[in-house]
Amino acid sequence: QLQASGGGLVQPGESLGLSCAASGSIGSFNVMGWYRQFPGKQRELVAVFSRGASTNYGDSVKGRFTISRDNAKNTVYLQMNSLKPEDTAVYYCYAEQWGVAYWGKGTLVTVSS
Repeated sequence: QLQASGGGLVQPGESLGLSCAASGSIGSFNVMGWYRQFPGKQRELVAVFSRGASTNYGDSVKGRFTISRDNAKNTVYLQMNSLKPEDTAVYYCYAEQWGVAYWGKGTLVTVSS
């Protein structure tokens, strides 16, 4: 199971952090990270770790968002800086293990003045 937390309302230019705690060892996942979904749209990649510790970021968040993890706490984090109104979305924690996808409950991030 994946438990995401940390969403909320912030103003443009501000920062916000998200956390995703897994019920098991995050080292067992082939991929783990974050996707987001805008109203009426499909979920899109935000940032993920792949096995071997490589990271992938969505083009729209590169340079502003940073994914990190704490293996001891079985938790993945997403630090979001310089937030823009267009970052407003529901953010989902995601993990994949042996071809099976796991999704946490979404957490809403709203960027508005």
